[in-house]
Amino acid sequence: MDKITITEHPHIVKVNGVCGGEPVIEGTRVSVRAIIEYYKLGMGPEEILDELPHLSPAQVFDALSYYHDHQEEIEKAIQENMIHNVMKKYSLQMDEKRRLIPKDINE
Repeated sequence: MDKITITEHPHIVKVNGVCGGEPVIEGTRVSVRAIIEYYKLGMGPEEILDELPHLSPAQVFDALSYYHDHQEEIEKAIQENMIHNVMKKYSLQMDEKRRLIPKDINE
């Protein structure tokens, strides 16, 4: 069974084995990072709810609040999940169709 870590935010938990242990909305696989990435694209809470209609306004606002209380943690997760960092971490490259494939070991 996955270990759940409760946070000081009522809708945010960390679950080993879910989204790499990043903070998520409880009972979902939606990470705080994902909500913040929408927010950084200029989307307001209502627009985020349009994209993630299974969430409640309280859950989205709690994710935004969590970010402001733990900005360094979430910014680090955003950086780690940027495509160039993922490609480097897993030794991937893009082919001519922009698909991710393993790097040629002869390079």
